[in-house]
Amino acid sequence: MVSVLNIKGNKTKRTVELPPVFDTEYRPDVIRRAVLSEQTKQKQPQGRFPLAGRLTTASSLGPGRGIAKIPRTHGSGTPSAGRGALVHSTVGGRMLFPPSPDKVIVEKINKKEHKLALMSAIAATKEKELVERRGHRFSEKLQLPLVIETKFTEVERTAEVKSILESLGLGEDLERCNGRKIRAGKGKRRGRKYRRKTGPLIVVKESCALSKAASNLPGVEVVELKHLRVEKLAPGGDAARLTVWTEDVIEELKKME
Repeated sequence: MVSVLNIKGNKTKRTVELPPVFDTEYRPDVIRRAVLSEQTKQKQPQGRFPLAGRLTTASSLGPGRGIAKIPRTHGSGTPSAGRGALVHSTVGGRMLFPPSPDKVIVEKINKKEHKLALMSAIAATKEKELVERRGHRFSEKLQLPLVIETKFTEVERTAEVKSILESLGLGEDLERCNGRKIRAGKGKRRGRKYRRKTGPLIVVKESCALSKAASNLPGVEVVELKHLRVEKLAPGGDAARLTVWTEDVIEELKKME
């Protein structure tokens, strides 16, 4: 049994029984594989036009002329006449090994295995040692999993969301996510210059005002139960993310088998 907290961070008289999904065995190997599968499904296949660089009438002049035997364009009186073409070492020629759109870039995973990963990631959120090992900071008196009353979903202001999370004992974790660092490597010039730490995850039953109110808090995410994925519970494949569950979500999880 777990006590339900109110929006002031105090325990209420209500308690909820944890669903059987929280008793699932912790499987970090399966979780990492499921995260990899979800990440690769977001990639877009890329390829080249099969005739790119080959739509020309260039041909080789043959041996005995004192020049390379690469194919050259025909004609006379034009700037491009006699210029190399077709092969990969020429300007406008074909690529040597162009990327193929048929390349398999998706990591496949069985449905039952993926479901096991999701259940294992949910169960990991109640293990205090795993949550601390992941880098989250919170009050020592905090009881996991964190279950808060459904009234929390009606909050519409960011300042109120922040004060509620601080009253729950997550203020230290919010401060941890405030800073950002410049990424090392080429990603700086590819639209992902900065890196920010991952903060608490709030799971709600359906779309609500809380989703917009919490969007301005660095590191904090709000996700609907039907859209809950393994990657949200285990960013980067590391499970046991600090998670706040609403009371109605716990009731819905009882139906999960």
